[in-house]
Amino acid sequence: MQIIATQLRSGQIILHNGELYRVLSTTHVTPGKGNALVQSKIRSLRTGVQTEHRFRPSDKVEVARIDTHEMQYLYSDSHHYHFMNLETYEQLALPEETLADTKDYLLPDTVVEVDFYNGEPVGVELPNTVVLEVVETEPKLKGATAAGNNKPAKLETGITVTVPAYIETGTKIVVDTRTGEYVSRAES
Repeated sequence: MQIIATQLRSGQIILHNGELYRVLSTTHVTPGKGNALVQSKIRSLRTGVQTEHRFRPSDKVEVARIDTHEMQYLYSDSHHYHFMNLETYEQLALPEETLADTKDYLLPDTVVEVDFYNGEPVGVELPNTVVLEVVETEPKLKGATAAGNNKPAKLETGITVTVPAYIETGTKIVVDTRTGEYVSRAES
């Protein structure tokens, strides 16, 4: 299905230059001089690379027909990440390239949406936030408050995020999977 560029919305998957992209954001820009344009941030489903693209408002954009299946992450081996379809219980092994940076937020039993294009898996969509445990960080600073300094913290999946100074090793925190940023302490 084709739409004009002004109809682009966040979350849509488009076919651009022969490749699938997820639209992350769009802004309609009307400069004082020159023609209007649609500024968009898009992320390749194949490589995970994020880029910006400017469309003319009259440009036709192909919206891809995507099937989405809710799947549960089971485990990973040296080359693949294994998922189970929650409706059919069929298992699927995806290569690391298909997951891109989403693998940094996966724990066993996490439920995700796997996108399929023409029957082939092309991407994984995480929940907006996940709860992860801090496995390594500097000791708590005496008198540290929420408004205090921040420090790096390594999480159980191996990624490092910046957290407030009062967060200690063993604390479970909420992380925004879209930005990779600390949101809050997880409720016990």
